[in-house]
Amino acid sequence: MRVVFVGAGELSVDTARLLVKRGHEVVIIEADHERIEELEEELDCSFLRGDGSRPQILQEADPKHTDLLFCLTDNDQNNIIASLVGRNLGYSRVVTRIHDPEFENICLELGLEDTIIPNRTISRYLADIASGANILELSTILKGEARFFHFKVVKDQAGSISDLNLPKRVRLICYYREGKFALPENDDTLEVGDEAVLICHSEHLQELKERFAG
Repeated sequence: MRVVFVGAGELSVDTARLLVKRGHEVVIIEADHERIEELEEELDCSFLRGDGSRPQILQEADPKHTDLLFCLTDNDQNNIIASLVGRNLGYSRVVTRIHDPEFENICLELGLEDTIIPNRTISRYLADIASGANILELSTILKGEARFFHFKVVKDQAGSISDLNLPKRVRLICYYREGKFALPENDDTLEVGDEAVLICHSEHLQELKERFAG
């Protein structure tokens, strides 16, 4: 697998270090020359100096042969721009980090479905620990060809859950309405803006992406 990072902050470096140890090819785009020199001594990966939100730099990082583009700078706007440029250049999957939750809906409207808010994720994890919950990593739950798929309901998808006509090996396991968790009942309906979570066989991922996230 080939992974490109925009930004050489702690999150990028820690993730890159793990990927390199697992035998993956890593490229880090960073504008700070001194930061690159510092990291070259400890990381066995490639570096590209420049502004990761610029089309020329992202094109040089070779989108055609890259599996993942992580936009992880400390600036939300730069991450969003880099993500949009990367998607336009043909990166197969783009992950966008934002700090300010106010940008979340904008990212979704722009089609950046792989948007992460680290502080929110960590705070939920810590709150669960404080509540005595037994935290299980998804990697220990999902085995074989099982996958999760998430999408935001738009106008032509709203209505009865049965009207979704999901493939045989796809199930709606839960949904969120205005941030509140709900388990689906037979007579439930989905509303515009709901966030639906499916579990499926991996063979259906592309079909689901084209249908719900396209």
